[in-house]
Amino acid sequence: MEFNTKHRKLSKTKNSARTPSANKPRLTKKKTVTRKRKCVCLPENYSIVEFPAIWNELRQNDQLCDGTIICRDMKSIRIHRAILSAVSPYFKAIFVNSLKKGQPEETEIFVDVPSYYMGLILDYAYTGTCTVTVENVEKLLPYADQFDVVGIIQLCCQLLMQELRPHNCLGIFKFARCYFCSELEKKGKLYIRQNFARILKECNEFKSLSYEELEDILRDDELNVRNEEIVFQAVKTWVEHDLENRRKYVPALLSCVRFGHISYKYFKSKILQWQPVADDEIYIVGGFNGQEVLSSAEMFDPETRQWCFIRSMLSPRSGVSLIAYRDSLYALGGFNGYSRLNTGERFCPHRGGDWQEITEMFSARSNFATVLLDDMIFVIGGFNGSTTIPHVECYDGDTLEWYDAAPMNLNRSALSACVLSGLPNARSFSYLAKAVPAAGADQAHH
Repeated sequence: MEFNTKHRKLSKTKNSARTPSANKPRLTKKKTVTRKRKCVCLPENYSIVEFPAIWNELRQNDQLCDGTIICRDMKSIRIHRAILSAVSPYFKAIFVNSLKKGQPEETEIFVDVPSYYMGLILDYAYTGTCTVTVENVEKLLPYADQFDVVGIIQLCCQLLMQELRPHNCLGIFKFARCYFCSELEKKGKLYIRQNFARILKECNEFKSLSYEELEDILRDDELNVRNEEIVFQAVKTWVEHDLENRRKYVPALLSCVRFGHISYKYFKSKILQWQPVADDEIYIVGGFNGQEVLSSAEMFDPETRQWCFIRSMLSPRSGVSLIAYRDSLYALGGFNGYSRLNTGERFCPHRGGDWQEITEMFSARSNFATVLLDDMIFVIGGFNGSTTIPHVECYDGDTLEWYDAAPMNLNRSALSACVLSGLPNARSFSYLAKAVPAAGADQAHH
């Protein structure tokens, strides 16, 4: 059946769910209450409903019928309006003319549905069940959703859950998401996590995933893979399916790969030699060679396909964070062999020269996450030499200053972070203490 539509878990044991933090964020906003559609696809106590046999007997004998449905193929089906209205609020509203108060009730309606599928819906209305198969479920569920026939939606979702396989689970997952079947969506997501390696080999729909869908899968800490080479192979397979249009996603997708779990041999022979990567310059700084903390820096030249040294940093750093910001490289924090650092330095590859010191961070840290948001560098969490920390700071390249930002709810080090574009409240949590010229203290948080 086909449908058209940091430490990762490295074993096949089930991960425990994360425990929500009881701590409240420093800055809170009034929540906007949104009404969500209730999922009815997989109730806990599901059972087939048995309707009175007399209903179907009257239908088969065409007795006491008081309405007619004309299908897309112009086939007319005689029905009992009360019985069909009992299982479908949609048909009830039409038959009683609820949108046209005072008008006579409708007795004949047209539905843009083939008579075969309308017949299945009527089977359920009169008997409490209908024949759902792998051949008809893809079209039957949308019709049941359109007419709000909850029982058929449940029958379809039960079948789809039983039919989850590596070759079709991505389609079922997206299908469930499209029709708000959240419980089936959760089952599909769990199946994807647990069978990702087989999905990569067997599912043709994998190459048709959107960038957002793929990133959501690869960033999942619960993704069950034997090694991170599988994750890189997933990125490679997806990108090469449409290299011209997907090349731009390579940096973001490679950030989903936990390179700490990949051998240097594989990294050098497979990842650095991959054409989309080999076409770009790669920079590495600092680290620990087993004997000492390094201050050296190197660049991989895609033209010569060789590594070469660039200017060494001012300070040796391991557990350092390196990020490209505007036209420069920024090496932030880390461990110099004696203590954690709150210092940073920047280097412009195209101008040359030496590394230059930048303003010190508020908190010393190593093994932290770094992202770019609102054209500023954000440093998140880390280890300060005695404990992991929740503190977040942001660096403004215009003012050349660090600003305090909303802390995390939990202390974290050796973490990953990413930026989601379009969040309406991003600035509310971005910077808490950024100075605003000619503004009062109350405005400094906005």
